[in-house]
Amino acid sequence: MIRDITIGQFFPGNSVIHKLDSRLKILLVIAGIIALFVVSNIFTLMLFMLVILFLYKFAKISLRLIFKSVKPLLFIIIFTSIINIFFTEGHIIFEFGIFKISKEGIILSLMLILRILNMVMFSSLLTYTTSPIELTYALEKLMKPLEFFNVPVSDISMMMTISLRFVPTLIQEIDKIILAQKSRGAKLDTGNVIQKIKSFIPIIIPLFVSAFRAADDLAISMECRCYNSGKGRTSMKQLKIQKSDVLVLGASVIFLVAIFCLDKFLKMSF
Repeated sequence: MIRDITIGQFFPGNSVIHKLDSRLKILLVIAGIIALFVVSNIFTLMLFMLVILFLYKFAKISLRLIFKSVKPLLFIIIFTSIINIFFTEGHIIFEFGIFKISKEGIILSLMLILRILNMVMFSSLLTYTTSPIELTYALEKLMKPLEFFNVPVSDISMMMTISLRFVPTLIQEIDKIILAQKSRGAKLDTGNVIQKIKSFIPIIIPLFVSAFRAADDLAISMECRCYNSGKGRTSMKQLKIQKSDVLVLGASVIFLVAIFCLDKFLKMSF
């Protein structure tokens, strides 16, 4: 499972999605996630998923990455789905003792699964097609108005980007530590729950040491390069809105309006 976590990874490409303004991509992801929680029809959520799958194909991102990004959340998805199925009141279609399965529970469970899948897939597409540097620039530009309230926008955007970028690095480090412990005879997959928790102590301690060492090395390298945040700092890359960004923005607005209209129509029909 450690190797399957793809959060924070960037896959370079030449597609239109890769070339879009990073500020626009962040805003579209936020708008898309809000739309996912506003719509309340299963067919609308399925249409949303089809569009996201098309975007993955259009960006030439392997669909296998979708399963890898969702796999760490399978337990949460299954657990919450079971709770909704058995504990949602409505028209009972199956009953066994205290367990009751209702039609409304199944629909609510499916909608929950689709919402989580769409949210993970859509947000992952942002990191897959946007480099950490572009994310830093975009976050800094979007939060620029907060400087009026003396908020350290540059520091916050840099910390958020470094945190996101460190996820794959820490995952690789965990994988190396697990392999090293297994080669020394450590049994990480045997025993009861308490024994498995105790067996991960030799992994957590080296991980913390490695993380602090990496953070210290990063801080030293930034100081050696005379990194200075705040006012007076310039950017090598200037973000500019292109014609393709305007076209994508217009198409996205039309799609969101159509989604809301379709959701309202289906709600009135059924």
